[in-house]
Amino acid sequence: MRKLPTHYTVSLLIVANVPLLAAAQTGPGMPQVDIRGSAAGYDARRDDTATRIVIKRDELTRYGDRSILDALRRVPGVTIDGSSGQGGTIQLRGLGAGYTQVLINGERAPGNFSFDTLSPEVVERIEVLRAATADLSTQAVAGTVNIVLRHVAKTRERELKLGMLGSDVFRGPNASLQLSDRREGFAWSLAGDGVSERFDRVNGMVLENTETDGALDLLRTTATDERGRMRRLNLTPRLEWTLAGGDKITSETFVNVTRFRNRGHALVTTLIGGPPPAPDLVTHYRADDETARTDLRWSRGFPSGASIEAKLGLTGERSENVGLRDGRDAAGNPETDGRIDGARRDRGINSTGKAMRKLGSGHALATGWDGSVMWSDETRIEQDRVRTFPSGLALDETFEARVTRLAMYAQDEWDITPHWSMYLGLRWEGIRTRASGNSFASTRSGSGVWSPVMQTLWKIPDRKGDQVRFALTRTYKEPEIWNLLPRRQAFENNSATEADFQGNPNLKPELAWGVDAAYEHYWAENAMVSIATSLRRIDDYTSNRIYFDGYRWIFTPVNDGRAKTRSVELETKFPLKSLFADAPEIDVRAGVARHWSRVESVPGPDNRLERQTPLSANLGIDYRRGALTLGSSVAHKRNGLVRVTANRGYYTAPRTDLDAYAAWRIDAKRLLRLSLANLLRENQGFEPSYADPATGLEKRRFYYAGPLRATLTYQLAF
Repeated sequence: MRKLPTHYTVSLLIVANVPLLAAAQTGPGMPQVDIRGSAAGYDARRDDTATRIVIKRDELTRYGDRSILDALRRVPGVTIDGSSGQGGTIQLRGLGAGYTQVLINGERAPGNFSFDTLSPEVVERIEVLRAATADLSTQAVAGTVNIVLRHVAKTRERELKLGMLGSDVFRGPNASLQLSDRREGFAWSLAGDGVSERFDRVNGMVLENTETDGALDLLRTTATDERGRMRRLNLTPRLEWTLAGGDKITSETFVNVTRFRNRGHALVTTLIGGPPPAPDLVTHYRADDETARTDLRWSRGFPSGASIEAKLGLTGERSENVGLRDGRDAAGNPETDGRIDGARRDRGINSTGKAMRKLGSGHALATGWDGSVMWSDETRIEQDRVRTFPSGLALDETFEARVTRLAMYAQDEWDITPHWSMYLGLRWEGIRTRASGNSFASTRSGSGVWSPVMQTLWKIPDRKGDQVRFALTRTYKEPEIWNLLPRRQAFENNSATEADFQGNPNLKPELAWGVDAAYEHYWAENAMVSIATSLRRIDDYTSNRIYFDGYRWIFTPVNDGRAKTRSVELETKFPLKSLFADAPEIDVRAGVARHWSRVESVPGPDNRLERQTPLSANLGIDYRRGALTLGSSVAHKRNGLVRVTANRGYYTAPRTDLDAYAAWRIDAKRLLRLSLANLLRENQGFEPSYADPATGLEKRRFYYAGPLRATLTYQLAF
């Protein structure tokens, strides 16, 4: 990995695009890289050389989910690290934590954005890319999930949905509105949804420590009563102008506003050993988050079939939060009486561009750029009238950061024969980070990564519907900015399993070489079965080190050698009529994925990548008869124990989500839907542990209530 001067990178970018831009205006015809898109019966999953699984809008909205995360739980090969209805991170190959790249309209979401606040109602489709492509960032070791927001409909659209969620934890109304229209030379659309939910739940925690001789010397239980509310608004307006000469101008905007309020009362019961500093703790938390992104895109198609496009985008995010705490010691005396005020501002500007042209001998060539600058500033003010803080810990913090990204790429989709096609791509991506603050020394870091990618598709001659895929990629994982900042975040009851966090400015990117292979069989419309395998070798793997500095336990990320991961994924979907001509209108989808990994610096057994899901399985069935549609889906995750370091472990309990829905088409314009989520009432549970040679084994078990959720929705087209 070698840094390139910015001026050199820009020069290469310009030189790379000049021939294509000139040829786009003068040369012979070409469709875009997705050349097969105009063919009758085109299926992106089957026909694209670069593997691409597309989940369409009707699949995403079928179950009436409250968030896009709940909808993704039913997608084969995708897992969510978290419980249904309570947030989480999106994972491919069982890997999250930055290994899975998640995009909105092909771009990274703002830093603090939570996908739990994004409704399926504002999403057009989701694309799952198991292997990297050059036109998207190659920060995709496990793969990419691209969430494409609603766009302008081809016809006039007016649709309103009103719903009510009920459970013994969550309850509240929700609504969504879809408006769209088109006239000569102009089209517009507006998709929006709003949610107002209240929650009331009790979460639990058990802390125990076993001495080296096997004696239990510490046992505490914590019950936390949480009450609060969450309000959310999503808006995605879109305008589109078609001008004379083939020019098209598009304006796309995404707005997300979230308001969160929470009151918690944690009571600690000590059964063995001494009490913590604050066994009776009352907290109040308020968070106001606002995200806005707007893009202006220009594109031109030429009679030759070539095309060029360019986009300029602006991003802004504002987050303000206030935390209050009132803690008492075992005797009822004040131990903490404090307040934390935090505020963050993110502003960014980005630009992308692409030129595409078909060359002779079946080549579809594209080059482009992708650049952005993001500014962040954050303040954190902490006050406490009682608590004594560690020496040297800054209570009032300010910091600002600037992250500059620049990438250029070239790709070629080559139809070698009618049965064999190949995708070749090369991307260079450079990142520069500057950060300064009052509690740490100013830091600078930079990296540049070359990422060659190759994918190939062979449709086996004389075996209609049978095809083989292969991919070779180089990808990477860049450290998140908060992992680079050497500032300290302290926790109330410090221990080996609840240590203070401190960033590491010396972190390097993780680099990965990957191999993917797949066999697919398509025997009828919407009927397929596939088996896919993958292998990744990760260098400069980032693990989290825990140590005791003489006063406090510290948790910090470090580069820790090499890791390897491999996967096998089976998937099928088909209408029952593809097997039996007189079968009822039943659609079946199923998948199972098995993942293995090994961190070379960690002794076995169970030395897997942190929090990797080793086994996941999905099964879904949908039935249609007249005006009635019924469906059910089950998603299972088997996690287990991960040995993160020689001393630290992390256990995640297995989980099975069972969902169902029933939809009744009243008439052409009205529909009534009942959705049931988490019918098994599965709770979420996990357990970090730390084995200290001197003090023994400390375990901290957490569990969160998982209620059955019922949502009734009325849908009206007008």
